[in-house]
Amino acid sequence: MFESVGHTALPAVLQSLGPLAEPPALLVGLLVLAAILIVGRIVMAIAWRLVIIAVIAVAVLWILGILGFQTGLL
Repeated sequence: MFESVGHTALPAVLQSLGPLAEPPALLVGLLVLAAILIVGRIVMAIAWRLVIIAVIAVAVLWILGILGFQTGLL
C-alpha cells in the first residue's frame, strides 16, 4: 500500500498541479494568504474589543438589576 509513496511522489504531485506549481503562482498564493491573515487579525482585534465591551455592559446591567435599579433593558 505504501510502496508507491517515495521519491517519485512529489514530482508527480507537482506535475499534476500544472501552472499552479510555478514560482510566480506560488508567490501570488502566499501573498493572498498573507493578506487574508492580516485582515483576519485586524477583524479579530475589533471583535475582541466588542466582546469585552458587551461583557462589561451586561455585567453592569446585571449588577444594577441586583441592586434594584430599573434599567428597562433586562
